[in-house]
Amino acid sequence: MSDINSIIDSILNYAGPNQTESSSTPPPSSAVALESSAPVSAQSNSNSAFPASPDVPTQITPTGIAYDFNFGPRISLPEGRWRVNLLDLDRDVHLYRAETGACMIVGSKKYYIRTRLEVLSLDTNEVVLVHDYDCRDQNVAILLPGGTLGDAIGWFSYAVKFQQLHQCHLTVAMNPDACKLFAGQYPGIRCCTFTEYEEIKHLSYATYHIGLFFNDEVHDWQPSDFRLVGLHRTAAYILGVNPAEVPPRMVPWPEAKPPIEGPYVVIATQASSQCKYWNNPYGWSRVITHLNQLGYEVVCIDKSPVGGHRNNWNYIPHGTRDETGDRPLAERVHWLRHATFFIGLSSGLSWLAWAAGTPVVLISGFTHPLNEFETPYRVFNPHVCNSCWHDVRTPFDHGNVLFCPRHENTSRQFECTRLISPEHVISYCNTIHQRQQSLPAIEE
Repeated sequence: MSDINSIIDSILNYAGPNQTESSSTPPPSSAVALESSAPVSAQSNSNSAFPASPDVPTQITPTGIAYDFNFGPRISLPEGRWRVNLLDLDRDVHLYRAETGACMIVGSKKYYIRTRLEVLSLDTNEVVLVHDYDCRDQNVAILLPGGTLGDAIGWFSYAVKFQQLHQCHLTVAMNPDACKLFAGQYPGIRCCTFTEYEEIKHLSYATYHIGLFFNDEVHDWQPSDFRLVGLHRTAAYILGVNPAEVPPRMVPWPEAKPPIEGPYVVIATQASSQCKYWNNPYGWSRVITHLNQLGYEVVCIDKSPVGGHRNNWNYIPHGTRDETGDRPLAERVHWLRHATFFIGLSSGLSWLAWAAGTPVVLISGFTHPLNEFETPYRVFNPHVCNSCWHDVRTPFDHGNVLFCPRHENTSRQFECTRLISPEHVISYCNTIHQRQQSLPAIEE
């Protein structure tokens, strides 16, 4: 069985209930009814990675019924007897149908579904609400949680596609660094922090939560498991847009000329977990020596020159130009855009290089190549243990910096990258170098 088929098989045939990652565990029904006096966000929004939804639906009707799509479809009903129906218009599937009194109806599906809301008064036998989802010219929010750089870069383009498809007034809430990177690049899209979003969330017609939902067995938060479709493309499925990847536009650095003279290659060697590192002890040294022989200066743009945990420490490779530090992301983009190519890991700076249009040599074994953006220079060793990130039987433990679920504390620990040879990486470096040499010279 091929690697991709193994991944698909592990996801589709998993039946065990034991999951240790605490993401979102939505209710098993298609909707829940809450007493109208209880705030819906306090009752239903259990995922602490996201700001709470508005306490009550934001769209008010003359009959006193309120609705919105800020935590899935929501309907707030006043005193009376009602029959409520939630219909998936595109699939002609009833998501919820019940009779009730005064309460809040909250659909369990949090991703984009073109839904019809229907409310019939059983007291008068009149249809008092029929509303088909349509966010054109409406305020919509898309939430990108956490402080990770790669996630925001990978997901942002799909938010852009959503805005272009629906012609809504879109707010994308994310970490402050990502806001600075994308602000003002797309008409009709406002970038803001979660704190700023709290001030305007009561205006939203709909809100979508983009994330990696490890425990979503019933697919309430994501229609397709992110481990199957890829880290960035999961946003496309949540938002109902074309999953084809497109690098986002980013704020340019004010200086146009290259940061240094002569050809150079940018690298990033640090990561948030040891399994993400290139764990071959000779890897970076041999690659840097080879690049120097080809005439390249090697520039490291990690945020920190050293990273690690307990007895595992990773230092900036010898022979590199140290451009690490807490610098603006736009400055790092400037370094990347003038580089001949970039070498990195399954981490945020590789996504930044991809968005900058720089050729990327990407080294990773704990993720399968389907997880990241397309690059012809993806370094992966299929002959050793790999792709544990995609295996639902071994959910990623963010709190374990030495996470290696199959071989931890054995001689095989981190073999997925430890047994990626320097020669494998060098072969891709040579390919890019040869293509670069064959390009016609650009006149000044």
